Amino acid sequence: MQRVNVSLDTLDPAKFAAITRWGKLDRVLEGIDSAKRAGLQIKLNVVALKGVNDDEFDDLVRWSGNRGFDLSFIEVMPMGDIGADTRLDQYLPLSMVRTQLQRQWTLDETDYRTGGPARYYVVRETGCRLGMITPLTHNFCESCNRVRLTCTGTLFMCLGQEDAADLRAPLRRSESDNHLEDAIRAAIARKPKGHDFVIDRRNRHAAVDRHMSVTGG
Repeated sequence: MQRVNVSLDTLDPAKFAAITRWGKLDRVLEGIDSAKRAGLQIKLNVVALKGVNDDEFDDLVRWSGNRGFDLSFIEVMPMGDIGADTRLDQYLPLSMVRTQLQRQWTLDETDYRTGGPARYYVVRETGCRLGMITPLTHNFCESCNRVRLTCTGTLFMCLGQEDAADLRAPLRRSESDNHLEDAIRAAIARKPKGHDFVIDRRNRHAAVDRHMSVTGG
């Protein structure tokens, strides 16, 4: 393993506890420091949340840049019930985030790609990469090659779809990898062409019931 992604939507301990519902910011920051000391590359993921962390974007770019970390902003996705609030209330197009950042930072376009959905810039003042992941304003499905495997052996082919494959049964069926390989190939063949993420006043409900934490960030 050479790199880790860490979700860090805020640098405010109270906001962090509210967003995560239980998390402690100091423990996450200690983990980031430990990963850096171990020689791992670190990329931070920040979900842009209107009225929640939209006053911290410059601080997050500065904080990550001072430590040599790449950072990606992500549009909020309609996943899971979040109680009284709705994703529509929190939704902030990244075109607005980019405009806000460009008041203070110089964002140079780059052709750097990881095979994932992010479009990258280089922040000239820090030299670090800044990614923009836009599942709603600019659908990236045509270039997505990602699947997600949970710790319980469930393979999700798309964040925005409910279809999943159980890899535990074929793994336990035989000491050979043949059954497992067949199951993975069958799952990949079912990978959908696109997600069902839509946020507007006619679609205020979650596109999928599971929260992001179930699939993995």
